[in-house]
Amino acid sequence: MQTFKRLIRYSKPYWLRIVISMTASFGVGGTDAALAWLIEPLMRKIFTEKNLFIFKLLPLAILAIYIFRGICRYLQDYFIRTAGQLAIQDIRNEIYSSNMRLSLRFFHRNPAGILMSRVVNDVGQMQDGVANVVTGLLRDGVTALGLLAVIFYRNWQLAIISLLVIPLTAVPAQKIGRRIKNLSKQSLGRLGDITSILQETFTGIKVIKAFGLAERKTGEFRATNLEYYRFVRKTYKYDAMNAPVMEMIMALGIASVVWFGGKDVLQGQMTPEAFFSFVVAMGMLYSPIKKLLSAYTSVQRSLAAAERVFEIIDEKPDIEDPSEPLTLREAKGEVEFRNVTFRYGDEEVLRNVSLSARKGEVVALVGPSGAGKTTIASLISRFYDVNDGAVLIDGIDVRRLRIDDLMRQIALVDQETILFNDTIANNIRYGKSNATDDEVERAARAAFAHDFILEMPEGYRTNIGDRGVRLSGGQRQRLCIARAILKDAPILLLDEATSALDTESEQMVQQALNNLMSNRTTFVIAHRLSTILHADRIVVLDKGEIVESGRHEALLAKDGLYKKLYDMQFNI
Repeated sequence: MQTFKRLIRYSKPYWLRIVISMTASFGVGGTDAALAWLIEPLMRKIFTEKNLFIFKLLPLAILAIYIFRGICRYLQDYFIRTAGQLAIQDIRNEIYSSNMRLSLRFFHRNPAGILMSRVVNDVGQMQDGVANVVTGLLRDGVTALGLLAVIFYRNWQLAIISLLVIPLTAVPAQKIGRRIKNLSKQSLGRLGDITSILQETFTGIKVIKAFGLAERKTGEFRATNLEYYRFVRKTYKYDAMNAPVMEMIMALGIASVVWFGGKDVLQGQMTPEAFFSFVVAMGMLYSPIKKLLSAYTSVQRSLAAAERVFEIIDEKPDIEDPSEPLTLREAKGEVEFRNVTFRYGDEEVLRNVSLSARKGEVVALVGPSGAGKTTIASLISRFYDVNDGAVLIDGIDVRRLRIDDLMRQIALVDQETILFNDTIANNIRYGKSNATDDEVERAARAAFAHDFILEMPEGYRTNIGDRGVRLSGGQRQRLCIARAILKDAPILLLDEATSALDTESEQMVQQALNNLMSNRTTFVIAHRLSTILHADRIVVLDKGEIVESGRHEALLAKDGLYKKLYDMQFNI
């Protein structure tokens, strides 16, 4: 019930559309009730009293009634469905914005395909259920009330007999509905697995083809798809069972009315016209009641999807703005790690790390894989919070700053070149949303990207495809550098920015990086030691601890881990 109430609250902003739909519903329900009520007097006037005027007027009256009913039905369906669509649109916007507020830890726990399924498939099922249910409640509810008035007016004793069976339908409807809800929730989970496989397949298609994995991935997809079918099949089984059970129970009411009503007609206690009018109204009444009972299963499917959607909306971010944030408009760029310990789950990634960088200093982080280099960069950006100690910028604990204020001080160039299915200019402009075309071009020139951009079919307006698929690795990396140059942040994080490039591309990208690093406090994470030989300080990490620190020549003279790594790379 709490989930259902929460769903209904999303419809409040669109109350006017709902009111119009409700008003039109009275027109639909009213005409059904009027038709049932008019049967008795029309039969009496035409067939008993031989009133030819009414007989001639009847076709026009029927046509007018159904034109009015059609207009009302159109207004009811259109306005309630658009209100439902707007409400669902708000829910989809909210789940997306909620995802944007969550920390990286959440996205590491939940595959992208699963989250995509929540936004697309789960919300879609909510939309179908809510639209159908609300439409049914309005139209069928009003119709049922009108027809109830007719049958009680005709014969209240028979009306009570016909309604005695309705409570009997509630028990199977409830049990079937609950079962459908559980199965729908599980089937949505399997549908999320299908979406996840699709997402992995399309983003990793080059690897799949290169390693001949097409048959294996097809087998995985078939197995997951079959699992989804098994849950859906069970849902269909219970859904198909619902209507026959209701009809069999309602047949008891019809049979009882025919028996007792027929006796009244034979004994002269009720006219045939009145009995026929009653039977027609009762038959019309059972139809909306059956639809309302069937709507219960639609409600359960919608609630199953809604619970999964609200789980994401209600997810609390690990990283939040402080209640009383400090202001940092433009940082000098001084960064300090003060006795920092960080754990990811039960795994200790950093242990008692103390490190500082002065304004404009270039600090290189090196060490074996898993030593904690990328974690240091993530803690500066506050993608995660430390477990012990503190990370400070200009002497302020990053946890005391608003996240937006912190992010304005930091530019990131990652080993994974993240570009978007947009134009080159707009991809660069992600660094500064209000940048002019001249500013975008200056940033591209500084990143040595301007020349290859001009060679593209539409220059800066060229769409580069999903993740920049139409560009080479070096071109993608230079666009990322241009984006960081345009941001003009005082702190720069370079995470393996040249690790995947060939020698020629690396040289050009390195020149672009030198432009970017100028007058900025820079943390460079690099496996290629050739790229950080001139760093102001090289910090060597191993198993989450700083084991060495100094300039290149001094570290080589120590004959420690850094010299070992250097000798391995240069085959000394």
